[in-house]
Amino acid sequence: MAELQQLRVQEAVDSMVKSLERENIRKMQGLMFRCSASCCEDSQASMKQVHQCIERCHVPLAQAQALVTSELEKFQDRLARCTMHCNDKAKDSVDAGSKELQVKQQLDSCVTKCVDDHMHLIPTMTKKMKEALLSIGK
Repeated sequence: MAELQQLRVQEAVDSMVKSLERENIRKMQGLMFRCSASCCEDSQASMKQVHQCIERCHVPLAQAQALVTSELEKFQDRLARCTMHCNDKAKDSVDAGSKELQVKQQLDSCVTKCVDDHMHLIPTMTKKMKEALLSIGK
């Protein structure tokens, strides 16, 4: 049961990341490479100036990648805290003498609720990241 829930979340997150990559990150990569190429076309610039120019071209993409990584880590942490709470409740039930099958059903139900709650956060998280990526790209 827990594996199925994990797969649901993984597929939703993968879909979100692919969408962000296709619609936002890829455009930023193109801009970065074109910007970097134009740095190399300045025959009057010193090697250091060209290097600094190229580094400036890479900043927006690096910021975008850091943003996506940070948001995904926060999402994972929240989901992990929720499932840890489920595990704690299940352990408390076992300690209180509940039957194993009953505890397993309680755990599965709790984990499913965690996943459902977090699946509802994905569209909002996606929207927030897309808006942030657009502001970085400007």
